[in-house]
Amino acid sequence: MTVQLLRRKFTVQQYHKMFELGILTEDERVELIRGEIIEMSPIGTKHAACVKCLNKLLSSKLRDKVLIAIQDPVELSDNSQPQPDVALLKPRDDFYADAHPKPQDIFLLIEVADSTIIYDREEKIPLYAEANIIAVWLVDINEQVVEVYQQPTATGYQFMQKFAGGETLSIPGFSDVTITVNEIFGR
Repeated sequence: MTVQLLRRKFTVQQYHKMFELGILTEDERVELIRGEIIEMSPIGTKHAACVKCLNKLLSSKLRDKVLIAIQDPVELSDNSQPQPDVALLKPRDDFYADAHPKPQDIFLLIEVADSTIIYDREEKIPLYAEANIIAVWLVDINEQVVEVYQQPTATGYQFMQKFAGGETLSIPGFSDVTITVNEIFGR
């Protein structure tokens, strides 16, 4: 006899209530993806270094043009609130104190991946496309490449291009600002 396991899906509102009630704590590395609470992988040293490098590069190049969020939640829908490694957000005077950023607030999301590359590519990238996130970079630490996803549709991104080495990436919304793959990897 086969037993079918039932899964309970949660809304963002229910997810927030779990934190308020202490069911989940701020110290737990979790995110809400399609109604499921997903435990995130521990952050390794190479991953952390790459995120720090991106933060420094983007801060120096974009200055006050954006708010840079590092591993902060973004609310994509009623049932998804992931925590991308880096988010370039439209500036707001309240720094999003009253609500997490939504898709229309986002210039670019960046996921840095080593052990999570398949999950990020197969689960999170399509989720970002469904939410109409204009551009996503998937920084592959193992291969030392950046996959750039653009032109979102309900079924995925229409455009994906890989960049490596000294190749130059343009930051969406800021065509005058560029960054090389080597810079992202601290070379």
